[in-house]
Amino acid sequence: MYLLVLAGCLLGTLPLELVLHVGVYRQARRLALTLVPVLAVFLTWDALAVRAGQWGFDDRQLSGPSVGNLPVEELLFFVVIPVCAVLGFEAVRKVRDL
Repeated sequence: MYLLVLAGCLLGTLPLELVLHVGVYRQARRLALTLVPVLAVFLTWDALAVRAGQWGFDDRQLSGPSVGNLPVEELLFFVVIPVCAVLGFEAVRKVRDL
């Protein structure tokens, strides 16, 4: 289920790239520089919270594979949601510049 939500987020923002041509996916280096700090901070925070028992996941909503104590879906969350946010931001910038 979690993967379907993430796929829906990507599909929902894909028209911003295809119709408005914001170029987020074509600027891989710039996107990576945006994502790396987010991933470093929030994945560390998440892993520590899970280890401390302050946070957990519903196994019925997960596909199964994990990296350390984090399910793959959680790792993807911290990539997909920032990418969608950047797409939204760049789309607003593009429309405002018109």
